[in-house]
Amino acid sequence: MADLILLRPWWLAAFLPLALLLWWVLRRPAPAGGWERVMSAEMLTAMQALGAFSGRASRSVRLLPIAALVPLILGLTGPALPREDLPLLARTDTVLLAIDTSASVAEGKALSQAQQAAAALLQRLPGRPVGLILYGNEAFAASAPTTDPRRLETLIAVLDAGIMPARGSSPGAAIGLAAGMLADPRQSDLILISDGGGVDRNARAEAARLSELGTRIWAVRVDGVAAGAPVPEQDAMAPLASSGRVLDWTEADDLAARLGGRGERQRVAELQAFGYRDLGPLLAAFAGLPLLMMLRRRS
Repeated sequence: MADLILLRPWWLAAFLPLALLLWWVLRRPAPAGGWERVMSAEMLTAMQALGAFSGRASRSVRLLPIAALVPLILGLTGPALPREDLPLLARTDTVLLAIDTSASVAEGKALSQAQQAAAALLQRLPGRPVGLILYGNEAFAASAPTTDPRRLETLIAVLDAGIMPARGSSPGAAIGLAAGMLADPRQSDLILISDGGGVDRNARAEAARLSELGTRIWAVRVDGVAAGAPVPEQDAMAPLASSGRVLDWTEADDLAARLGGRGERQRVAELQAFGYRDLGPLLAAFAGLPLLMMLRRRS
């Protein structure tokens, strides 16, 4: 019984007025069917001696309503045990990986870092649909969201220099494309893996628009840009990230752990009861015993 929880613990507050009711019943003189208000004490005693009525109600009879309320309140608190046969619900919150494959990344060591970061994310996000965007001066949907990570691992492994037809980097185009790929932006995640190049007014506007729809944007920075390419500032992607923080590509495992648990932290309250076997109705049924005793015929 160590796993026993209360689904509706606020009902325990009902025991406070119940305690006051118990105190009032015990302090109040036992009634005699209302006759005590119209007869003197001597006449009541004489009537009882003649067998006209059974006399004052016993304390146990007066406590029957309270005895019925106790299991009802306990049942309303929802004592429950975890279910071993709980069905698993499919996760539908999508993750999109947007990898910068511009010349500054693809022609340097940064590409292998981006591939390693993407592979680490794929391995730690089981069950969540993951899509892939490749972008340079333009953005392309390399893969629609899929729950098969092997498909994306193959695509990411073959990335090389010259994959983009034109030079330049436009994270704004990738964010705009991501908005169109997400069937439900709420609770979805977009991960930008880049050296930070190309962040401009358009990128910031697209990031703000997507964030307003409910999508969280994460920025993962790779270094080791191609020789001769300009080196962006380390926090160049900070305005795009929902948290305002740029992660290093070596932190991909930590980011995957956070994304893997996001659904658990945002559980729908209406579905929580499905994870437990509610014993409340069974416990509340015991209120029927004192109620039946109150209805029994007295001689």
